[in-house]
Amino acid sequence: MDIRKLDARKRVALVAHDNKKAELVEWAIYNKTVLGKHRLYATGTTGTLLEGALDQSISKFLSGPLGGDLQVGSKIAEGKIDVLIFFWDPMEAQPHDPDVKALLRVAVTYNIPVACNRATADFLLTSPLMHEGYEAILPDYTLYLKRKI
Repeated sequence: MDIRKLDARKRVALVAHDNKKAELVEWAIYNKTVLGKHRLYATGTTGTLLEGALDQSISKFLSGPLGGDLQVGSKIAEGKIDVLIFFWDPMEAQPHDPDVKALLRVAVTYNIPVACNRATADFLLTSPLMHEGYEAILPDYTLYLKRKI
């Protein structure tokens, strides 16, 4: 059984579709003190908005449709992102829907906490586990990797 050790200071990726950016910024301002205890990452435009609103340095990837979602997914696979907070818009078709699906898939694959709306983000951010070390159990994909194609 593989374990991924998460430190008390989490590496949190923040992502939001266009129609959800204002909501994410509002949520982040409300949670500024707690977010300030963690290392923040974000896709391009969202990161720029958050950096100004929080007055905190944020590591920014490309804009989501230009590959930022895939960059976040890559960092999750590398064990360099611990938590994903992704305010996605279920009512609007996105030109990069395959990238969004891939990002959510890799987050589940590597068993990291994911919040896709404000209520879940609130629960996640206020969990005692968010503020202490945690050992995430990684699924065993040995049989999948050994399958005959």
